[in-house]
Amino acid sequence: MYAAHFNLREPPFSIAPDPAYLYLSSRHQEALGHLLYGTGQYGGFVQLTGEVGTGKTTIVRTLLSQKLGTVDVAMIHNPRLNELEFVASICDELGVGYARPAESIKTLVDGLNEHLLQAHAAGRRTVLIIDEAQNLDPKVLEQVRLLTNLETDKEKLLRIMLIGQPELIELLGRPDLRQLAARITARYHLLPLSLQETMQYIIHRLQVAGGPSDLFTVEAMRRVHRHAQGIPRQINIICDRALLGTYATGARTVSAEIVDHAALEISGRGSRPQASLGAGGWQALRKRLPDGVPLRWIEGALAVAALVVAGVLLSERLDHPAADTSPPVQPAAAAAAVLPPPPQSAPEPASAPAMDADIGALRATAQPLPEVLARLIGLWNPQITIPRGENICHALSQHGLECYRSAGAWADLVQLNRPAILSLNTGAGKVQYVLLRELGNDSAVLDSGNGPLRLQRTQLDGLWNGEFLLLWQRETDSASITPGTRGQSVVWLRQRLAQAQGRTLAPPVPVNYGPELRAELINFQNAHGLDADGVAGVRTMILLSNIGQAAGTPVLAPALAENGG
Repeated sequence: MYAAHFNLREPPFSIAPDPAYLYLSSRHQEALGHLLYGTGQYGGFVQLTGEVGTGKTTIVRTLLSQKLGTVDVAMIHNPRLNELEFVASICDELGVGYARPAESIKTLVDGLNEHLLQAHAAGRRTVLIIDEAQNLDPKVLEQVRLLTNLETDKEKLLRIMLIGQPELIELLGRPDLRQLAARITARYHLLPLSLQETMQYIIHRLQVAGGPSDLFTVEAMRRVHRHAQGIPRQINIICDRALLGTYATGARTVSAEIVDHAALEISGRGSRPQASLGAGGWQALRKRLPDGVPLRWIEGALAVAALVVAGVLLSERLDHPAADTSPPVQPAAAAAAVLPPPPQSAPEPASAPAMDADIGALRATAQPLPEVLARLIGLWNPQITIPRGENICHALSQHGLECYRSAGAWADLVQLNRPAILSLNTGAGKVQYVLLRELGNDSAVLDSGNGPLRLQRTQLDGLWNGEFLLLWQRETDSASITPGTRGQSVVWLRQRLAQAQGRTLAPPVPVNYGPELRAELINFQNAHGLDADGVAGVRTMILLSNIGQAAGTPVLAPALAENGG
């Protein structure tokens, strides 16, 4: 749909594994090396793990495309089989004959063993690749172990590769599977792409599609990396939607703002396009599109375009330079902060009782977003100033503060326990930004120009769209901590998890992220209702930083902070 607009031969960011677009980062090349080792004369048992979308399937396809003339491959795509079905599937892949239906595993294994011996005598090697191996039943994994016993005096007859998500690491860490885990001769965990690799990946795919390498601005590619966390599949999805949104606005270059809105739309939190653009905007874009374009594509393009054009979302205001969202600044004060400091005359909720109020009173005290932001920043450090033209969140990062934008419910804010800016839909298409200072079981205290106002949560439920922004203080240099990470960020993670359990770590603290640490982190995430993925991302880091919290950290509920969140 947008290919001709950007002079592309075809859409460059399809999630289909097209070999023409193959991009192997150094990490992917290293992972491929492990698999190639597994096909060699002395290769035995290889384990490859990685998060969803990191490129495991691409690596396997690349392996199979190699010139492996003396290698026979059996590929198991559906691991949800019982022991008999599993061995029968291997026989089917290798063309091993057996009486059907198969009646016993022994008959199948005997036939498989005879086939492997014949292949070995002919100078051929046999490799079994099991995809999505984290879904294997433990009984089937025990059968995998038994298959490794098929051997000659000098080498294994069947080389095995387990490909799976990080849950596979946890699965093989079970005590009853320790014999199988002990037989694995090579392990590799595929990490997401770095920022530099993400940029190279985007440029590579654009060039393969015949497009210009500068179709995405540098900052746009940085935002893609941030939103996608370096995961190729997510990079493709975000870039495709960003191109669609750029096309919808008639622009020729993908900007950082459009990438942000594309990511927001993909997350399912974008506004409905008709409501933002109206019937006129809908019809105008519809006329630009060729006949037969799926409705969902149009809606996606409109949703992204609506976020760009309307400019009503908090994310847009924060990602524009501060000068674009602030009141005019006097020339004499050009070097001063664009965001004004919190008015000294306004009493703080921490020291003054909140007045019971209603929605009408709240609307009457509406403040411009820059002032609301200034109040939030002032809670952390009143001395911070944002120079004219600076990206607000980028400027805050220079002071050790990070922006966290998300959408959720009251329970999310209770859990994170940080003052936050909420977006309220106050009617007639207007959005009012308010600073949430305290949160109780039934009420919320909002900061206003007239002092703190207390409203019932039920009063706000019909207005708050779930969108919020808060600030937090990062205590490590890592954007996320994943299996395979090494360094001081891992030390910090181990120390925080130990604090959560009420224990102290004796030095030296290991600097590597291994299976035992992942299991410990998953337990913490499960206990706090987080996505139990074994990755310490922003939300996990915020909750961990609630433990042994630094004095002076602004919170919504002091009691929660004292109890470690």
